[in-house]
Amino acid sequence: MQIILTIIALLIVLGVVVFVHELGHFLAARWAGVTVNTFSIGFGPAIIKWHDKKGTLWKLACLPLGGYVSIYGQEDMFDRKKYNELPAEKKKGHYLSAPAWKQFIIIAAGVFMNFVLAWAIYSAIFMAKPKNVQLPVVGQVIQESVAFDAGVKPGDVIIRIDDEKITNWGELIIAKELASNRVANVSIVRGEKLVQVQLSPAEKWGLIADGSKTELRQLGFFGALHAGARETYYQSKTLLVVLKQIVTGERSSKQLGSFITIAEVSGKAMAMGFFALLSIIALLSVNLGVINLLPLPVLDGGYLLILIIEAVTRRKLGGKSMEIAIIAGWIFILALFALTMWNDLARVFGLN
Repeated sequence: MQIILTIIALLIVLGVVVFVHELGHFLAARWAGVTVNTFSIGFGPAIIKWHDKKGTLWKLACLPLGGYVSIYGQEDMFDRKKYNELPAEKKKGHYLSAPAWKQFIIIAAGVFMNFVLAWAIYSAIFMAKPKNVQLPVVGQVIQESVAFDAGVKPGDVIIRIDDEKITNWGELIIAKELASNRVANVSIVRGEKLVQVQLSPAEKWGLIADGSKTELRQLGFFGALHAGARETYYQSKTLLVVLKQIVTGERSSKQLGSFITIAEVSGKAMAMGFFALLSIIALLSVNLGVINLLPLPVLDGGYLLILIIEAVTRRKLGGKSMEIAIIAGWIFILALFALTMWNDLARVFGLN
């Protein structure tokens, strides 16, 4: 039963996040007057398919671990000669028939929709569900720790870490993670005084929250929108820092997981309830948005970078070098997929 629940949760989470991402590309292409050939959730042979009034093939495929939107002519974006040789009737609705700024919007719309989805979900959760928040009040300071050596005391209220305002213990943990490779400037309220301390980089600062200091928070509409935007920003920034630390060797690449990890987390969230499942959808949507913005030629971020370079240099990129860059991008993506799969299989079967 647990396996079935996990599979259902994975399909729901991936399905929603992928659909919203591809819907962004689809709507932007339609707005720009570009023809969309196919809108597919999943890969492989279609289980269900139909054509809409504008000729787009919509399908649900048998391997629902992703999806794509096929835009007419997008594969020719580095071959203007081929486009120029097309007869006039074939150029209608072609991707390259849209000006560069509209091409930019078509590509950016998927990522934009992922961030909007996360923002909407987080905002809805904050609006609908009162939250018992752990306040950023220090209960204990472990001796010989970084915080102890810096003079942090029980009862201190941490209100800021570097430029990040702290209103609860969860935000404190995230801000600490973001500052893990540098000296952090920490603002503390102690009685009626404002105290500034510096905490050196360390795996643990040695702070334990005062469990008795909590607050039930119910946010209104605008407060929830602000909190949702803040949570989306925090999760995006945290992922970028983690990716950077993996690249620099400060974190192990073993922390990366494949769809197996997504399935496990989604299954546990579904068992916990509706709001937990929504939180996982929002988090995965943020992750997909951030990863797609990385400047790799096969990701949205890579294509956006190419459009920016073309706009600045006023030269169209293409040729053999661009083909090599795209192939290298695909090799990187496949290697990353293999690494994450190995990490998960090694963990599941105890091979580490």
